[in-house]
Amino acid sequence: MFEKLFRKKSISKILQDAAKGYGDHENTLRKTLGVRDLTAFGIAAIIGAGIFSTIGKASADGGPAVIFLFIFTAVACSFAAFAYAEFASMVPVSGSAYTYSYVAFGELVAWIIGWSLIMEYSIGNITVAISWSDYFTGLLSTIKIPFLGIDGIHVPDWMTMDYLSAYNGHKHAEALLAAGKNLAGLDPATALANNAWLTAPQIGGFHLVADIPALGIIILITWLIYRGMKESRNASNAMVVVKLAVILLVLSVGIFYVDTKNWNPFAPNGVSGVLKGVSAVFFAYIGFDAISTTAEECKNPQRDLPRGMMWAIIICTILYVAIALVLTGIVKSDTLAVGDPLAFVFDQINLKLMSGIIAVSAVFAMASVLLVFQMGQPRIWMSMSRDGLLPKSFSKIHPKYKTPSFATIVVGFVVAVPSLFMNLTIVTDLCSIGTLFAFVLVCAGVLVLQNRPDVQRGKFKIPYVNSKFIVPVIFIATIIFAFTQYSKETKAFFFNSPKTIQTVTFVTSLSGDELKIVKEEIVRNAAPQIILTEKVDAESYLSALPADRYEQFISASKVPVEKKYESGWGLFKHKIPMWIFLIICIIITYYCITKNLSLIPVLGLISCLYMMCELGISNWIGFGIWLVVGLVVYFAYGYRHSKLAHPEV
Repeated sequence: MFEKLFRKKSISKILQDAAKGYGDHENTLRKTLGVRDLTAFGIAAIIGAGIFSTIGKASADGGPAVIFLFIFTAVACSFAAFAYAEFASMVPVSGSAYTYSYVAFGELVAWIIGWSLIMEYSIGNITVAISWSDYFTGLLSTIKIPFLGIDGIHVPDWMTMDYLSAYNGHKHAEALLAAGKNLAGLDPATALANNAWLTAPQIGGFHLVADIPALGIIILITWLIYRGMKESRNASNAMVVVKLAVILLVLSVGIFYVDTKNWNPFAPNGVSGVLKGVSAVFFAYIGFDAISTTAEECKNPQRDLPRGMMWAIIICTILYVAIALVLTGIVKSDTLAVGDPLAFVFDQINLKLMSGIIAVSAVFAMASVLLVFQMGQPRIWMSMSRDGLLPKSFSKIHPKYKTPSFATIVVGFVVAVPSLFMNLTIVTDLCSIGTLFAFVLVCAGVLVLQNRPDVQRGKFKIPYVNSKFIVPVIFIATIIFAFTQYSKETKAFFFNSPKTIQTVTFVTSLSGDELKIVKEEIVRNAAPQIILTEKVDAESYLSALPADRYEQFISASKVPVEKKYESGWGLFKHKIPMWIFLIICIIITYYCITKNLSLIPVLGLISCLYMMCELGISNWIGFGIWLVVGLVVYFAYGYRHSKLAHPEV
């Protein structure tokens, strides 16, 4: 049985099937794409929700220093792009990481990566739909038609966000209000969520909160795809021109409103704040791997795919860094945690026209990205179905529209339903971890095939640099750097030293009696003459304290220790992903020395795995649950119906 789980598809068989029309398409595709087209396709896929939405949250967490995270992520993606390009050269057919894993690792791993890609595309589309909704509702609010008495079309708050965000925002607001904050003092996101919850209609106590615009755009896009609408090369290029024009307009206008004082401090939340934006920043790059799915349509995939990927990553990185600097230069970075940061920034400096232009362009730009990926999802399901791993219904082609009709409808439900109750942070993190996992396996696949003589090579091969003498040096240097420059943090990690709980978490976790104690301590600590302790805003006071004074206050506070510090298992569980990373790094270093592994895919594997580990244990658990569900589906159906299990079929 073990051998059957890892049965592989040969490259020659894949190429034969693709030529006969048994691959992802009924007929051989026309080879029309060159480097310029591939670059444009990559930019079209990358420039979407990342630059119009998630860049705001990343900038709020990391400050202007988030540009270094953009650069690091771009380098990591470049390493992965080399691995994708080598596979695309060996196996120039559609299927992306799913097909590559079938060749390198076998069926079980191919299923796992295919299942991960299902999550990547589905969750990614949910994220784009939510971001689209933010811009669309913002655009409606700016519509003014005086002679009709319309002063902005305002959609009720409970119809513009997901259920979880409204519920969590309401609970968070209640805790802050109990801690002494007034409604006017709530941050905009919390105030909006709280109002959505309070104003939502109820049925039997259940609050009807749903992101209706997000649901609407998914239904519309799914209908268009079902009817057979396809992105042509010219439409993709035109879309890129529009996106780039708007971004260049933002940069050329915004640079005149940059106040360099807003860049100080450059990293207000330190290294941890910058790294907190890993999922948001990486999500901004999701899409470059979609270029690999066009391998069958490239004139010269061995030459053009690597160039197209690299140019797309380079251009988008320059744009991301420039946009991040402009945004954090116009306003304070901590105000950027909104769904529409570009429009928000220009609204803050009273450039309503710019805000409107950005909102209009974002609505069309993100709708087009949603269209591209919503079309890609059924294709992956169709590919897995044709391999026998999913029921035949998923590869059913509509007789009139010539589209995978059943798969398209199922994808619509898979994306639409979660968009009603999942929030942006959850879906961004899950999408990022699924994509990073695919990148890790593609890089590992190149290493697995590195010295196999029976593998049919393509024209493009990753430049070989022996990692034997480089990776061990990097590993040792990193350890020395960690124990010298970040000695306190490193020792705290290894010895699981108790960690002071952050301000908002501390205040919102307190009971009524404990909160009263803290307020009295604040009064004694700040101004003994204050008697009306119920007026004290505990969260604002503690948040304003310098780090060392906050530590002193927490240490002296009379509330229970477990409310003040994270320790034991509660703290260690968050470090499990990083321990996994360290153990794998040791194993990889060993194989670099003994097997002379190629440096570029090794660096790609390590950097992508590191970003996975920065996403936190809760995301790993969610991803793990998704994989377990996938394995149940595989063993219940795919294992027995696989075409490799019945080669005569």
